[in-house]
Amino acid sequence: MAAAFFTQGLVFISLTTRLPRFQERWELGELALSGILLLMVLLSGAGSLVAERLARRSGSARLLRTGLLLAGVAVLVIVLAPHVLVFVLGLASYGIALGLVDASSNMQAVALEHRLGRVVLPSFHGAWTLGGVCGAAFALAGSALPWESAAIVAVVPFAAAFLPFVTSTRSVSADVPIDEVDVPWRPIMLIGLALVVFYMVDTAAFTWGPAYLEHVLDAPEELIALAVFPYLVASGLVRLVGDRLTEQVGAVALLRSGAAVAVVALAVVVLAPTWPVAVLGFTLLGGSVAVVAPLSFSAAAALAARDARPEDRLARVDAVIARFNQFNYVGALLGSVLTGLVGSGSLRLGFAAPLVLAFALFPLTRAFAPADVRVDSTV
Repeated sequence: MAAAFFTQGLVFISLTTRLPRFQERWELGELALSGILLLMVLLSGAGSLVAERLARRSGSARLLRTGLLLAGVAVLVIVLAPHVLVFVLGLASYGIALGLVDASSNMQAVALEHRLGRVVLPSFHGAWTLGGVCGAAFALAGSALPWESAAIVAVVPFAAAFLPFVTSTRSVSADVPIDEVDVPWRPIMLIGLALVVFYMVDTAAFTWGPAYLEHVLDAPEELIALAVFPYLVASGLVRLVGDRLTEQVGAVALLRSGAAVAVVALAVVVLAPTWPVAVLGFTLLGGSVAVVAPLSFSAAAALAARDARPEDRLARVDAVIARFNQFNYVGALLGSVLTGLVGSGSLRLGFAAPLVLAFALFPLTRAFAPADVRVDSTV
């Protein structure tokens, strides 16, 4: 399972870090590139919704393999495209694959959590972050290599597709409409709001952090990636030990502590007099909010499984994970747009937006109480 998360992170960051080269290669303007990326995000959401129904017919393990194979093909098309329309088709295919893999990998992870009876999602998301770090390092190291060399990234999802995954011991009829399955959506929505806040903060750091260092704090051009790289490293380290931290202090207490550090970290970013101080703020931010996303999926799955009949439990959990994954894309879109709009005059003011949003995590942490309870191992 960790390999699937690692692969997703490596491919995603490998592609996003090459966006400037894609833009230059195909002579795309800012508006055209933004439109293509929006299309990819929307198709990712659609892929996540499709995953809900396909997983009930073929199982999340088979769906994950399909998504990984599609991602590998999409990488080849994106890198080796002979025409801009083929390039756009490749990005669209990757968008669908992204949604399929996002949803099915988290389905697999929560299924494993229920089998083990303990939270393990933080370390799996840590594997995603580690993959992202490797993807960024590969993109940096390969910047002087021929363009086509990036196609080697496709080998990773192709290989991961043939690894063993979790297969369910229960079957659920695909003829049962998922809307007829009783799911406690109201408390799950509160957890979803916390996930939206996380991705708004996370996307703001990824999308606008380098520009903030360069244009506001006059960081050297070759060092502007320091807005992202230490953030990723800190996030990955905290996630890798997140399982143990959750067991020791509990999800609610851990998230409240992280929210407090996030507020301080964003205040450091907003008030930073120099770029090294801002880098420190981004590093603290990466570690502070790292476990919000994995614990969100854990808590939502625990709520979905609670009081369910054994024959309905798998359908409820998979339905929640597939639909819950939509909060990811909502937060990512809002984070990139809101920070840019508020910071149109100055990105220093723009980063005040996620600073204010971080305060919302404090009341929302109460919704994570289900993640503090050992999950039922009968899924």
